[in-house]
Amino acid sequence: MEAEIVSRAMAAATALAGELHLRVDDAVVIHNSNKLALHLLPCGVFARVALVGQEVAALEVELALRLTATSSPVAALEPRGEPRVYERDGFAVTLWTYYDVVTPDLDFPGAYADARQRLHTGMRSVEISTPHFLDRAAEAERLVEDVSLFWPHRDGLIWLHRG
Repeated sequence: MEAEIVSRAMAAATALAGELHLRVDDAVVIHNSNKLALHLLPCGVFARVALVGQEVAALEVELALRLTATSSPVAALEPRGEPRVYERDGFAVTLWTYYDVVTPDLDFPGAYADARQRLHTGMRSVEISTPHFLDRAAEAERLVEDVSLFWPHRDGLIWLHRG
């Protein structure tokens, strides 16, 4: 996301957290691509933010809820809010539990293998409709080939968001 969109996305996530009575004094960008990943402080929430219409947030929330029900090792949705996609100022926002990065111990390979096995077991038991990879790849190819979605800019072509 470009800087202007990042600042708007951060403001939307911060305002949403405030509406849920979660204190936010700072929003730290963890990752910036087509989605923004934020650590909201001091409330300790992980927020995923995308432009409405470009997100797969509803699928992520539904999959997390179903996998949690199977005791799979997945990130938890933020318990101080509803487990859903929030829309605010043109952005889709989901709120998750923030997990601190830890240094792996000596048993990390075994614990990792166990977690993967439990996750795959849970995934096999979950019935959920997802777009086929080839459909998603074809959509990405269509977007790249559609010259009407790009505009000349001093730094090259920029992608125009519509919607």
